[in-house]
Amino acid sequence: MPAFISIISSWSIPLIIFFILSYGVFKKVNIYEVFTEGAREGIKTTLNIFPFILAMLIAINIIQASGAMDIIVKGLRPLIGFLNIPVDVIPLLFLRPLSGSASLSYTAYLLNEYGPDSFIGKLASTIQGSTETTFYVLAVYFGAVGIKKYRYSLLVGLLSDIAGFFAAIFICKLLFL
Repeated sequence: MPAFISIISSWSIPLIIFFILSYGVFKKVNIYEVFTEGAREGIKTTLNIFPFILAMLIAINIIQASGAMDIIVKGLRPLIGFLNIPVDVIPLLFLRPLSGSASLSYTAYLLNEYGPDSFIGKLASTIQGSTETTFYVLAVYFGAVGIKKYRYSLLVGLLSDIAGFFAAIFICKLLFL
C-alpha cells in the first residue's frame, strides 16, 4: 500500500498539469498568453498586499522579541491553572491568529519536546486545525481586494479563534484523557 501511495503522489502533479494543458489545447486557448497574464496579475496582487504582510511580520517580531508573550502567559497562569490547561499550549492561543508559520513552528517544537502521541502533542495539533490565522487573512485577503473597514471581521475572527482553542481543549480532554 505505501508503494502505491508513493506512485500516486509522485505522478499526481504532472498528471494535473498535463490535464490542464490538454484541456486548454482542446478549448483552443492561447495557453502561454493566459499564463503570462495570470503571472502579471499575481505580481500586481503581491505588490498590493506586501505592505500588509510586512506590517504583520514586524508586529509579530516585536511581540516575540519584547518578551510580551511571556508576560501575557505569566499573567494568565491563575486562569490556566483553574481550567487545567497545559501551560505549554497557551502561546498557540496568541501565535495562531497572528501567523501560521510561527504557530506551526511552535507546534513542531511541542511535538519534538513531548512527542506526537502525548496529550500536549495531540492538543497542539488539534489547535492548529481548529483555529485560523485571523490577522493574516485580514492583512492578505482583505488587503488584496481593498477592504479597509474590517473591525467586525476582526472581532468575529478572534472570537472564533478563542472558541476553536477552547473547543480543541474540551475535545482533546474528552477523547485523550
